[in-house]
Amino acid sequence: MHDTSAAWLMTSLAPSPLMVSLMQTATTLPFFLLALPAGALADILDRRRLLIVTQVWMLVAAAVLGIITVLGIIGPWTLLTITFLIGLGNALNSPAWQAITFELVPRQELASAVALSGVSINVARAVGPALGGVLVAAMGAGWVFLLNAASFLGVVAVLVRWHRQAETTSRLPPEDVPGAMRAGVRYIRHAAPFRAVLVRTTSFVVPAAALWALLPLYARHTLGLSATGYGLLLGCLGAGAIVGALVLPRIRDRLTSDHVVATATLGFAAVSAAVAVTRGPVAAGVALFVGGMAWIAAMSTMNVAAQNAVPAWVRSRALAVGMLAVQGGLAVGSLLWGVVAQHASIPVALMAGAATLVVGAAVTRRFELHGLSNLDLRPDPRWTLPQTVCELDGDEGPVLVTLEYRIDPAEEDAFLRAVRGLEPIRRRDGAIRWNIYQDAGDPARWVETFVVESWLEHLRQHERVTAGDRVALDAAARFHRGGDRPLVHHHIAGGPFNSAGTRARRR
Repeated sequence: MHDTSAAWLMTSLAPSPLMVSLMQTATTLPFFLLALPAGALADILDRRRLLIVTQVWMLVAAAVLGIITVLGIIGPWTLLTITFLIGLGNALNSPAWQAITFELVPRQELASAVALSGVSINVARAVGPALGGVLVAAMGAGWVFLLNAASFLGVVAVLVRWHRQAETTSRLPPEDVPGAMRAGVRYIRHAAPFRAVLVRTTSFVVPAAALWALLPLYARHTLGLSATGYGLLLGCLGAGAIVGALVLPRIRDRLTSDHVVATATLGFAAVSAAVAVTRGPVAAGVALFVGGMAWIAAMSTMNVAAQNAVPAWVRSRALAVGMLAVQGGLAVGSLLWGVVAQHASIPVALMAGAATLVVGAAVTRRFELHGLSNLDLRPDPRWTLPQTVCELDGDEGPVLVTLEYRIDPAEEDAFLRAVRGLEPIRRRDGAIRWNIYQDAGDPARWVETFVVESWLEHLRQHERVTAGDRVALDAAARFHRGGDRPLVHHHIAGGPFNSAGTRARRR
């Protein structure tokens, strides 16, 4: 309702295509600027408090917009500025909002909870613009803004009453925001399960954007519909999403996540192709109803996969990148298929989008989503702080860690396969370099090395080991023949230690 009213108000204040289009920019640009910092904040701060702050921020911004609009002192640039401020609050809010789903429901109910969230979004998308138009006509845009501001009070009240228990407890100081951002990017780069989710999401969203981007032009020029008719087509998509969410649990009982996404992708491709050749509003509405079912099935399944693919300490940062993939995919796809439609036609662009969906489904089959819900991402209960005889500050470093293995030459190949499986774990959790070396003078001696940027980051690396990682660590350690565990050494870069066991001060 708020978005519809704000866009309509801009058409009265400054009825130029540039100013009206800048409203969408003011809404979405903050998310692209702040998604990763917002994810870092949501991981290092109390998510509940962060959500309360961002909700109050948006409440105040919406209330100010409503008051100055009712008083008749609103201008186009003021409207853009406050819209941007609301977008900032939404950008800071979104990663934490997504991440708390895992805290609110048991893991076995996560899929249903995500689907229900998708239903609420589609209901709002279908009903909100119509209600907003009615209220603007009856009361004016300012009262819609004030109603939106009042709606934040309910969310704040629920958050205040929520007694949150943090998923993880740490004995270490919290990360700073730049360090948390680097750690998040490093984790995503080296975490194969989450990369699979990103690939599958992007391969679906970019070609699917053709239908979303070209539907207004299709409704107006191909079907000859009015704004009301276009709204009804959107309502068909929303209704399909609602029905899809209701039947999705039964489908998941019969199909794996990969099969659900593949079926939904082929279904959305068929809908896009059907819309390209359909010239009747009723047939188009039926096709879009099916498209809504396919959309919610694919997007909610990939959202659940993303939630299941990452541990609690980095969940908000990962989900922020996932949301960037969706928003960026829609933006890039809309531009791409708009250019195709401009140089060819709307039906050609829709058919090309459908064909790309099919090709993408075939090419990305190897990026499996099935089994992510079985990953054991709980912190390893056996992790301990490394022992040192000297006093270290948290920012000491870089830190070189070495693990010495004595290996039976007959097991060398199997050992190398096992130990190389540790590289993504080490890099994902904090290492900036990794390698495995064989002693030229003693071929049975192997040394695994990795470098971490600071001592504190290495301590966090210990803390980030999961129960699932322990299986891979133990698999490599089993080949060691020189004792219970490989011999570990920690080497700190910089000046020497003094006789008291503390770092000598640099001048």
